[in-house]
Order: sequence, then C-alpha cells, then structure tokens
Amino acid sequence: MKRLMALGCWMALAFVPAFWLASAAGEELAPEHRKAVEKGLQWVVKNQHRDGHWDANGGQYPTTMTALGGMVLLMEGSTIKEGKYAENIRKAADWLMDRAQRNGLIGNPNNPTESARYMYGHGFSMLFLSQVYGEEEDAERRKKLEGILTRGVDFSGKAQTPRGGWGYVSSADGGGFDEGSVTITQVQALRAARNAGIVVPKSVIDKAHDYLKNCTTPRGGVIYSLAHGGHAAAGGERPPLTAAAIACMFSAGEYDSPLAKKWLEYCRTAIPIAQVGRSGHDEYMHYYYAQALYILGDEGHKKMFPNAKDDERLSWSKYRKAMFDHLVKSQNADGSWSGGYIGPVFSTATHLTILQLENGTLPIYQK
Repeated sequence: MKRLMALGCWMALAFVPAFWLASAAGEELAPEHRKAVEKGLQWVVKNQHRDGHWDANGGQYPTTMTALGGMVLLMEGSTIKEGKYAENIRKAADWLMDRAQRNGLIGNPNNPTESARYMYGHGFSMLFLSQVYGEEEDAERRKKLEGILTRGVDFSGKAQTPRGGWGYVSSADGGGFDEGSVTITQVQALRAARNAGIVVPKSVIDKAHDYLKNCTTPRGGVIYSLAHGGHAAAGGERPPLTAAAIACMFSAGEYDSPLAKKWLEYCRTAIPIAQVGRSGHDEYMHYYYAQALYILGDEGHKKMFPNAKDDERLSWSKYRKAMFDHLVKSQNADGSWSGGYIGPVFSTATHLTILQLENGTLPIYQK
C-alpha cells in the first residue's frame, strides 16, 4: 500500500511547476518547535476517548474533531499499521467507519451536537479516510473503505446546491443554502478522495470552482455566501475563507490560476502573521493559510508576481519563522492550545497541522 501512497505523491508532483519543487525541502525543526509538537501530540492522544473519537466543547462536533485528530497523528508519520500512534489512528478510523450511513454521509445526523452542521464532519472524514485508505493492507477493510469513500463522494455531489456550493447540511435539508467554509471543506475532501483513486465527477468540481469564483469580489476576497443577494459585493470579504480557497486551489494543482493570484494578493494585506491579539476564526484561517504558503514555498510568489517589491513578497520561510515562534509561546503547559470557542481539540489540531506540514507525510498537503 505504501507504493500506492508513493504513486499518489508522484502523480501530484507531476503537475507541479519546477520552481515550486525547488523550495520543497523543509528545514529541520528547531528543538523548541519539535518539543511543542511532541507535547501537542501527547495531549491529543491523552484526550482521545476510549472508543476512538474526540469532541469539541460540550461534546460537540465529534465527527469533525475525530477526523482532525486522526489527521495530525498521521502527519507525525504514523500510519494505520505502523508507528507509535498506529493504534490511535486505527481507533479513530474505526469510529468514523462505523458512522458511515447507507446514503453516503459519514457522521450521525441524529446526534444533536452535529445535526445542524453535518457537512463539516462529512468533509473532514473523507479527507482523513482518504489518507488512511492508501495504507490499508487488509483486503476486507480496504474494500469497506473504498465503498465508504465512493458513497461519500456521491453524497457530496447530491448535497451540492444548484449554485455549486455547499451549506452546513445538504442542499435538500438546508433549502439550498450554501457558504464558503463548508464548500472549501468539500472541495479539499473530494480532491483527497480523487488522489486516493476514488472517482470524482468533474462536473461537481467545476461547479464548486465557479461558485468560489462568483464569491470573489473585485478586491480579490471571498465572501461568506451567495445564498442572500447572489453577488459578491466589495466590503463583504472574509480573509479566512479567502485563505482556505487558495489552499484548495493549490491542492488541486492550479498554481498559476488568475483566481488564486487575486486571492493571494488580497490575503497578503488582509492577514497579519503571528498577531498578538485574536481575530475572528483565526485558527481556521491559519490552518489553511499555512497550507497555501507551504505549497507556495520561497520562490512561488516571485514567479506569480515578478514585479512585486521584495518587502511585498510572501514566502513559507517568513511565515514559518514568525508563526512557529508564536505557536510555541501560545501553547499551554499541558501541550494544548486554547482560546477559540470550539475548544482545545480544534485549536490543538489546527496548530499541529501547521507545525507538521514539513513532515511531508500526507499527499494532500505536499507540494
């Protein structure tokens, strides 16, 4: 199965311009950064429930939190079969697989803690299980995973709204409402499934691309939703959604897209790096912005914007230097991060994702 993972990486890299690959090698983590990762992972494992799941404050969003918890353990280098977190990963995968519904939804729509936002859990579960699928060597379990992911893709396609986006619940359950954050979660999940070898209809991705394009204002930012008003007016831009859109575009291999350029230029001035104070949805924002800048590397911005001034250039090295130190300083003594209303599992998972991008263990985050 490791050969399948290697093949998936090779296929992804085959579409990456040479100048992006030139900056692909990561630096060795500084001792203080490595210690922060180790403490964070230990906290994640300690706070996994016996049945394999994690949850947010008040027991909320267990499907989403379990997928995110499993992802950061995979990023360490452990797999469902090998490594010090293999048992934790398998338990998380089992818990999610047991919640795969006949209609393709991964999650429990009858659980009051996630019934109003089940599309998030569905998307993040497909992302996690797609990574696990490539390492699963047991034929029976692999076949089961393939079925879950295939039905999951089908469910996402049917849940898409006529405008091409997704809402917190399916289009049918939500009256056609859609918004940017769930749309981006679905796009990245579908990309991960496709990388794993699951058939994803091109029409679904094309509609999602058009949705995000239509959500982009003349200033280059992505608005919250097209469901009310139907157009992207200047002033309604959301930096977290714009950063997430870049990460999805890059993970789809569209590195020189005019749309990605508009989003990147907007984020350059709209997103402060390693800010001292909090801003709305900053954990979510940097979860995706870090992915985008990691793929951008140190030469990508220069190639995309050859006329930009040196002090205007974005690079992974600049972001890494500022953000990693900030994350170490803001980590709690027990290894977790907190501050957001969702809770420490979400905060810790998003920050560990940023700190472990250079491990290069998962195809979806690789350059």
